[in-house]
Order: sequence, then structure tokens, then C-alpha cells
Amino acid sequence: MNVNIREYIKNNFKGASANEIEESISSSIESKEEVVLPGLGVLFEILWQNIENKEKDDILSVLVNHM
Repeated sequence: MNVNIREYIKNNFKGASANEIEESISSSIESKEEVVLPGLGVLFEILWQNIENKEKDDILSVLVNHM
């Protein structure tokens, strides 16, 4: 069985509201289950590919400061 995680996640959120996506992200993080990490990674990938360099720098700064 060949599962494309990226497409599965994108299809799962197709038509979702901002509130629904936020709730999913929050509950995934709160669960502390490693099985949700690929899905969060897909969301991060979508974010990263669609933001400006200034926003990327801001995210990198937050990550560096919290590692």
C-alpha cells in the first residue's frame, strides 16, 4: 500500500476553516503523539512554501531562540 501523506493531509483539510485547522494543530500538539508529526510537517511545508522571506526569518528566529 502506497500512501502519499502530503496528498492525504491536503485532502483532509480541503475546505476546512481557519478555526478547524487551528483546532487540529492545537490538538495534535497537545496529544504529544509522534504519529501526528508527519501531518504537522506537511502543514509546515505548505506554510514555508507560501510565505515571504521576512516571515521565514521570523520563524527561524523563534526556532533558534527556543532550541
